[in-house]
Amino acid sequence: MKPTIWIFPIEPLDTRYTRQWHDHIPKQLRAHIEDKYNIVQIDGEQNATDVTPGAFLNFVDTNVWKSSQLVGFLKNYHRTTRNDHFLFTDAWNPTIIQLKYINDLEQLNWTFHGLWHAGNYDKHDFLGKITGAWPKLAEKTMYTSYTHNYFATEFHVRMFFDNVIQSGYPSENPWYDDDWDEVYDDKSIIKTGWPMEYLKDTLEPYKNTEKRDLILFPHRIAPEKQVDIFRALAHQLPQYDFVVCQDEKLSKDDYHKLLSEAKIVFSANLQETLGISCYEGALLGAIPMVPDRLSYKEMYMYHFKYPSEWTASFEDYEAHSYDLCNKIIHYIENYDTIEQYVQTQSEYLTREFFNAEKLYDNFK
Repeated sequence: MKPTIWIFPIEPLDTRYTRQWHDHIPKQLRAHIEDKYNIVQIDGEQNATDVTPGAFLNFVDTNVWKSSQLVGFLKNYHRTTRNDHFLFTDAWNPTIIQLKYINDLEQLNWTFHGLWHAGNYDKHDFLGKITGAWPKLAEKTMYTSYTHNYFATEFHVRMFFDNVIQSGYPSENPWYDDDWDEVYDDKSIIKTGWPMEYLKDTLEPYKNTEKRDLILFPHRIAPEKQVDIFRALAHQLPQYDFVVCQDEKLSKDDYHKLLSEAKIVFSANLQETLGISCYEGALLGAIPMVPDRLSYKEMYMYHFKYPSEWTASFEDYEAHSYDLCNKIIHYIENYDTIEQYVQTQSEYLTREFFNAEKLYDNFK
């Protein structure tokens, strides 16, 4: 009997990439494993409640989804083998602890894979706002329960290592270069691009759209995204169109059309462990304008990064608004020249951060 890869997907929401992941990840695995495994996806019960404001899921519904995933799997327990694999597309899922419980007490040989997005270890995340010991201890338990923990960027690995593996909350000494290489050696941590290979094909129909002097803010409206800076820029540069995407209640199609028309996608984020929307913009020829910090530091060419201190806070923006405005004017007025670098940038992002070959290879 062939072993099975049991996929525990993050809940598929129409406004998020999680909808595409729900169908895409099983297809990608099937294409790579060559019938070595059966593949079974365990969906949960999904309520139709609105997403919690400023978040990308509903805080109650996500627990309905995850709890019912566990029940759904246990009803299929008779189909398991002792060498099965389990892929959690959101590692912050308490179900991993219960499956680890079964694995160890039944003396099985299951392998657990988890993709980390965010958590209490990130002070800007919703979970990071929870005080007390329990989320810190829960994250360390989940990390040690997974055989392989996956991250999309070095920035995210280092933040996780500092605040979870080293248990320094916060640490006096953030990056332990002499120690943290060890977690790569035993594959406890694997840095891989995210499984978003579908994006190039998805966005292909929107290419070659005529550009206009449009600047987009594609992020959630949340404090760490600093939308107030973007709104202030719109006031200072009235000759250009500034659009906050979440103000518009856009469908995916509407959103992609706007991206295809935009000359700039703007970020002043204080939290970003990958940044999908700036990549989407680059695929459609929009200049990604990002601060030289967070995951952006390792992902983007110097052409597209501005000094981090310009948007470290709204007060810092006020001190540097002249420089930031001039940067935007330069991008808009010289778009035709800069566009060639956007193509190079998007190809690099596709190769290094938005395909999950290392994840798929780990099942071979």
